[in-house]
Amino acid sequence: MKIIIAGQTSPGFLNPMGPQHFAYGVRAFAVTLAASHLVLLHGFAASSHDVPRRPNIVLMLADDLGYGELQCLNPTRGKIKTPQLDAMAAGGMTFTDAHSGSSVCTPTRYGLLTGRYAWRTRLQSGVLTGGESLIAPDRQTLATMLGSQGYHTAVIGKWHLGMLFDGEHLTGKVPLGSRVTHGPLDRGGFHEFHGFHHARQIRTWIDDDVVTADVEPVEMLPRLAQAAVDYLARRKAADQPFFLYVPWSSPHSPVVPSPEWSGRSGLNAHADFVMQTDDCCGRVIQALRDYGFADNTLVICSSDNGTSAPTSKMAQLQARGHFPSGSLRGSKADIWDGGHRVPLLVSWPGVVEPGTRCDKLVCLTDLLRTVAQILQVPVADRSAEDSYSFLPALRGQSTHDRRHVIHHSVSGYFAIRHDDWKLSLCPGSGGWTRPKPTVAAWSEAKQRGQPLVQLNHLATDLGERHNLADAQPDRVQALRRLLDEQVARGRSTPGAPQTNDVEIVIEKAPKKRNKGRSKRSGNTKQGDDREPSRQGTSPEPVP
Repeated sequence: MKIIIAGQTSPGFLNPMGPQHFAYGVRAFAVTLAASHLVLLHGFAASSHDVPRRPNIVLMLADDLGYGELQCLNPTRGKIKTPQLDAMAAGGMTFTDAHSGSSVCTPTRYGLLTGRYAWRTRLQSGVLTGGESLIAPDRQTLATMLGSQGYHTAVIGKWHLGMLFDGEHLTGKVPLGSRVTHGPLDRGGFHEFHGFHHARQIRTWIDDDVVTADVEPVEMLPRLAQAAVDYLARRKAADQPFFLYVPWSSPHSPVVPSPEWSGRSGLNAHADFVMQTDDCCGRVIQALRDYGFADNTLVICSSDNGTSAPTSKMAQLQARGHFPSGSLRGSKADIWDGGHRVPLLVSWPGVVEPGTRCDKLVCLTDLLRTVAQILQVPVADRSAEDSYSFLPALRGQSTHDRRHVIHHSVSGYFAIRHDDWKLSLCPGSGGWTRPKPTVAAWSEAKQRGQPLVQLNHLATDLGERHNLADAQPDRVQALRRLLDEQVARGRSTPGAPQTNDVEIVIEKAPKKRNKGRSKRSGNTKQGDDREPSRQGTSPEPVP
């Protein structure tokens, strides 16, 4: 069997985090071969690459699961066992250069559902604590598009895109019976919702648009997994395709693995929680098999951003041999790739060939146009402005339209990637990892004559350690012009220019920390994505 890598063939796997490791390649090939035989035995051979009848779609999104947390992506520097997701990788396609729309939660979820960068909205940094939805009433989402095509749509998990309770923005405890607006039903376009808003309200369980229960944090992840399985059981009797979106609560804080998972990793509680998250993904995939959906379901697994250094106790994990960002620099909140390069696994029997890997550039905003192309649904100009379809990659074709992507850090710093080149408009992490964006740090950089931007060639410098900005000023200017153009046009895809919701400030400089928050928008740099100074230190991970 041949292994497809970015439209080419290879006799084995190529480790995207460093040099090729022959032993791992042999082992991965054996797993892949076994998985492919299992697929063939069940009649799900991916030989024709023809798109089947309207597939069911299951999208699972981990919360704060870094690129290096999975064994299949980080075999030499990862110590957490993730058998369920590794098996999915062996039976499907692994993307090695996939990115979330932001290095923190809320903006990534907005882009995932709308195909539009969240910095085009009022949310210019941080996350939401609640309040009015970030999704405008007339904005197309994955759910509204699929609903218009006859799909039943449901979200089970963490919403974190704005929410009002009885018309109020509540940041603490929410009374039972409170009515939800600006949530998954009226703004997300879903038919069904079970879950909670964000981590600081993790006790508040909501069914559709009503608060129905108070849940202990340790019970949330198992409850979400069971709700997802129950949903699939109910769909068995329905003659209707479905879209199930499962944004897990984990391994984000509060880090609360269930008693049966505590201590299982031999590393720490975060690693235990990663293992439990992996198991929950496996439960959903098993339910697809149990209820007869496996042969016609597109399954997508990813994460909203990198691992949180403070809540995972990253320094402790590294000392024990586990590197949550693999060989990438940085972690959650950062502009470096450790903040936003995320796992992306796709399984689709009959279309995606088992055991394949794709190293093409992908962003989670691309899901909307990918699904639209699968269903052959036209996308209006005022929709999915930052979304490219990666369906050709799923079919094993070399065609790929995305060559650039715009990154955004928790503090609002920009970076633009074009092919293998990346320009970051700050001299440090732009987030929580040292050197952080502070007035003192920037002043020191100026005094030393260091550039206030970073230019990196990722093909030869994946760890973003060698700043070429001074050596290649023309390339810096060209990338900056590309960024300016894509911001000004209101879109990064071909089509008619669109309008951003607010004026976008591209050039940023650090300010003295403002601990206040905006009640009007619910925007905060703390929220449930608090800065490390509130939770512990955030040293730069060892490369």
